[in-house]
Amino acid sequence: MQQKTTTLKYIKNTLFLTILCLISFTSYAQKIKIDGVAVVIGKNIVLDSDIDKFKQEVEIRSEGKVTISDCEMLEELMQQKLLSHHAVVDSVSVSDSEISGRVDRSVAYFTEQYGSVDKVIQAYGFNDLDDLKKELYTVQKENVLIEKEQQKITEKIDVTPEEVRLYFNGLKGKGELPEFPAEIELAQIVLSAAPTQEENDRIVAKLNEIKKEIEDGASFKMKAIINSDDPGVTTNGGEYEVTKDSPFIKEFKEMAFSLDVNQVSKPFKSDFGYHLMQLHQIKGNTRIASHILMQPDVPETRLLDTKARAEQIALDIKEGRITFEEAVKKYSTDEETKNNGGLIVNPYTGESKFDLTRMDPALYARVAELNKGELTDIFYDQNRSGEKMYKFIIMRDRTNTHTADLVEDYVKIQELALAKKKEETVAKWAKEKIKDTYIKLSETHRKCTFDRNWKKETSK
Repeated sequence: MQQKTTTLKYIKNTLFLTILCLISFTSYAQKIKIDGVAVVIGKNIVLDSDIDKFKQEVEIRSEGKVTISDCEMLEELMQQKLLSHHAVVDSVSVSDSEISGRVDRSVAYFTEQYGSVDKVIQAYGFNDLDDLKKELYTVQKENVLIEKEQQKITEKIDVTPEEVRLYFNGLKGKGELPEFPAEIELAQIVLSAAPTQEENDRIVAKLNEIKKEIEDGASFKMKAIINSDDPGVTTNGGEYEVTKDSPFIKEFKEMAFSLDVNQVSKPFKSDFGYHLMQLHQIKGNTRIASHILMQPDVPETRLLDTKARAEQIALDIKEGRITFEEAVKKYSTDEETKNNGGLIVNPYTGESKFDLTRMDPALYARVAELNKGELTDIFYDQNRSGEKMYKFIIMRDRTNTHTADLVEDYVKIQELALAKKKEETVAKWAKEKIKDTYIKLSETHRKCTFDRNWKKETSK
């Protein structure tokens, strides 16, 4: 039973983030025509297909260890819709910029997963990028409303050390202490293999030559297809819609907003290489621009020299001539980790701890067998911007899979106790709000047994 309870808590907290991965192949209006409505809450609805999709998501996220009934899933969805409805009633403020920012990050995430925006649009059955963004905007607006309403309800909730102790002892007494997975903390030293100045000069000269040809009448799109190292050029000719909230690099956005229509920029540099840009159109706060990306080559001799330097630094650390932290500060070229001892941050949680069972497979293979304080072998890597590098990683800390311990895992147990108290507060809030909220359940779902009185039946 503990497994099911834990999973449901997780789903409640992440429910509408998951919707981003479950967008229907048809428009919302089309779905209503062909899909059954399970429940109406205020002006919000839950469709029968929503229940099926989220049931599948629970089973996937629990790796098949949890199955959940339609009625249990419906109750989870109804609570989210109740929060969303009362956020509007309570005039919860949601800015266009925070929603647009989430939409752009979602598009960027999906683009990275599928390889291009066009493939995302095709995979989810939308007409174009605007159609996709419109649906994502609706989803993300509801996400923000739910989050803010929950924050408003629970903003004064806290737990004392005594409450944490009682919570832990309660789980222990029922034999429901959670098992925490193996966690590790990693740090890295990165040595980039930079191109020569001569190679940088060659790229800039080539882009200046292309710039002149375009200004003399050559097609920017054709020049991009022939010369650009941007992988998206084959599908969009190097053309992008750019807003100030778009997930593009700073240099790219700044150039797009500095050009006049049809103007071709001078070559400019970013972490991805050197660019040439032409602005095609201005649509309100959006710029339609094309770019050519050219990345300088790194000679083999530089790669070999960089690898040899990394091997020597690792040897110096192992033999005690320099500490790992000193070596990071002195040698590492990675700006994100250089000033924090090389500490690698988990991109999914924003924390330094990694669940060993839920890591990127390539990284897992390198670190899974390391003990605390041990180094990986030197290995080659290349980031999204095409930068080539050699790096090695140290196991800074490691905790093996274990049953929760009040002292060792106090912070985690405190977080669980706080989450439970907040969940109980929201449940109490829901119980009261159900009384004065319009709720209409389909006849099929009125047969369900719920924890709360969604059917508004009078007590006998």
